Amino acid sequence: MFDYRVPALATLVLACALALPGLVHAAALEQFKSFVASTQSARGEFTQHLVKIDSGTAKISNRSSGTFTFARPGKFIWTYQKPYEQLLQADGEKLYIYDKDLNQVTIKKLGNALGSSPAAILFGSNDLEKNFTLKEAGTKNGLEWLEATPKAKDTTFDHIGIGLRNGLPEAMELRDSFGQVSLLSFTKFEKNPSMPAHQFKFTVPKGADVFQ
Repeated sequence: MFDYRVPALATLVLACALALPGLVHAAALEQFKSFVASTQSARGEFTQHLVKIDSGTAKISNRSSGTFTFARPGKFIWTYQKPYEQLLQADGEKLYIYDKDLNQVTIKKLGNALGSSPAAILFGSNDLEKNFTLKEAGTKNGLEWLEATPKAKDTTFDHIGIGLRNGLPEAMELRDSFGQVSLLSFTKFEKNPSMPAHQFKFTVPKGADVFQ
């Protein structure tokens, strides 16, 4: 759906900064459903890498990092700070993509754009099983993993892995139809922070070119 100079939004995505003791040893699906039901908004930081398999060897490239803020459903601010400054912002109705270097804004209708994308897991409604088939994927690197497979056939990603610990998503693996994997990790997670009503209102920067 998007064409960025950095890996696709993961969309969208969270970290383990708060512990929910009762969920420490719970299975991934139980942890994830509890997280979705209890989290209406959040903010934190992310890092993102693209992994390519070359002659059987995994190579990590395109490292990016930044911050995120979201409020369900469909409101978010996803800011890439390194290596390029780029902003993705949605107000529940429209999606704004701002490239600072080009001073260019692209505006799209949000509509069902989240749908079966990784962003829906973080920013969408609580009815995830409408768009995804969810199943346990075992334990890896100290995390309980959940696999989310989009039910739609025309999505960018074939499989989405969600790694959880202490009741919160801590990592995501996004596998596309070309065999590439985007890895995301999340830190400094703050759950259900107080946010002003105008938090997600986008203002076009002065002099920016606007495309719709």
